[in-house]
Amino acid sequence: MAPNVTINYETTQNDYPTLLKAKINSGDVPDIFSSTSGMEIDTYREYSYDLTGQPIVDAMDDGVAAAMTSAEEGGKGCYGLAIKGNYFGLIWNQDILDDCGISAPETLDDFKKACETVEAKGYQACTTGFMEWWVYKHNVMDFLNAAAKANGEATADMVAKFQAGEAKIKDYSVLYDNWFDYIDTAVKYGDDKPLETDLSGEEQAFAAGNTAFMLGQGAWVEADLLAINPDLKIGFGGYPVDADPADCQVVSGSDQALHVYKDSKNLQTVLNFVNWWYTSDYGQSWFTDVAGVVPPIKTDKESAYTIIEQGKKSVEEKGSGDLSICYSTDSFNQAFGEAMQSYIAGTTDKDATCAQIEKDWHEIDGAAK
Repeated sequence: MAPNVTINYETTQNDYPTLLKAKINSGDVPDIFSSTSGMEIDTYREYSYDLTGQPIVDAMDDGVAAAMTSAEEGGKGCYGLAIKGNYFGLIWNQDILDDCGISAPETLDDFKKACETVEAKGYQACTTGFMEWWVYKHNVMDFLNAAAKANGEATADMVAKFQAGEAKIKDYSVLYDNWFDYIDTAVKYGDDKPLETDLSGEEQAFAAGNTAFMLGQGAWVEADLLAINPDLKIGFGGYPVDADPADCQVVSGSDQALHVYKDSKNLQTVLNFVNWWYTSDYGQSWFTDVAGVVPPIKTDKESAYTIIEQGKKSVEEKGSGDLSICYSTDSFNQAFGEAMQSYIAGTTDKDATCAQIEKDWHEIDGAAK
């Protein structure tokens, strides 16, 4: 990679889809821009360079590459790359669970009992990050997968029915009953002000060593947690969603995509950079040794991070849950999070919240198809 390359990096924690669409509409498209993978690959495909035939594709993990294809083109093309793979699931403080004499919960009833036990022992059970809209999409994936399974259908097909306005949340007890029961439990045994607890607050609360469960996060938080508390003993697994431990699965995959703008004035320089990133010795080692993330490339290199290694082990033993958030756009996922925040705030009840989610799913994602 040539030296003296300047990278101007712009990010925002909130409302990124709106910012990106404004830049596209104004013609000020970044050389590289981000979206979720899956459905949003086609949302931004007309602006994205097809990386097919580039060295980066040969180095890319097969599962990551599959998430970058175009569904509208029948699974063809490679319209994005990933900055990381990921594992999504429930994080726990193993020392607290050991002190309470309990195992990591694998059913929803186990989770509720664990929260009661932990609180009775003098600990806080949960920290949630419920101020952030995106934590809800991470929490709900196992519930979506279990709901579809219970109804004998694929998660993607179930989501498509909601997008078409052909399904109701009440049709799926795992969503109507279990999901809201889980949220109610997390609020009851969680942060004093859940809607004021952002990612930083959640990390601080968990790393302090007095909280048993961290919700809505994954492999990306471990470095921050250990920087605060190097002695923290972390455990990691799937979310307990129903009465079947088999449905408590870690979700793996790449939910984010970086797109190379096909009409970039710096197109060749950008291609040189992404190819170098995925194929050079330093670029490949950066994922594990510098960023500490799940590598989106083909590699056998082990990670020093517990969540990555336990996530890998869980997937090997129980399989991976479907990366179901990628069947929806992030515009919908944000609306979903905001609807759940209204429910937690008490400004809407469960039925009104379900009606709002159904409306948003149809109007936002149904219109996008």
